[in-house]
Amino acid sequence: MFNSDPLQRSLRRIERSDLVCLLQIAKDDRNLFFVNHPDWARLYGDRVLGTALCQGAALHYICPSVGINDFDVYTFYAAHPDRRWYAKRIRPVDYGDAKFGRSEVSSKKYVGRRVDLLARALDVPVGTEVAAAILAYLRAGRTATSRHLGQKAVVLLEPEERMGEVIWPITAQAP
Repeated sequence: MFNSDPLQRSLRRIERSDLVCLLQIAKDDRNLFFVNHPDWARLYGDRVLGTALCQGAALHYICPSVGINDFDVYTFYAAHPDRRWYAKRIRPVDYGDAKFGRSEVSSKKYVGRRVDLLARALDVPVGTEVAAAILAYLRAGRTATSRHLGQKAVVLLEPEERMGEVIWPITAQAP
């Protein structure tokens, strides 16, 4: 794992403006993906439940002494009955600001930390409340991803009126 050395991690606090930036990065990626893949747009374009900061960076948001290696941002969709979401899609992008330090990935030199953009389709109807859907997914622990995400934290980015809300672990409080 790149930058798993605690001395390489950023201890800068994640502010609301950073959450806004991460959400915009995720929305831009989602829009570009749907423009380039109209078949996916037709099936999933109106099935977004929400977007969340997950794993270590989400844990750092709650407990700033953890440090940030990278940002893992997940978009959650209501699963379409005709086609499962392509869960293997991971798109690494540059945060674009050196506030949290810089990631070097292979031959790419980033200005800022790496942001990994991922998505999952959850077996819930369109319109399901996002926190309820994510919590059910984490509690069920049926997939390697749900078990992995459940080991750290989840902070909502979208819907925007709930930005910064810590939904996992349930006992955690946002800064």
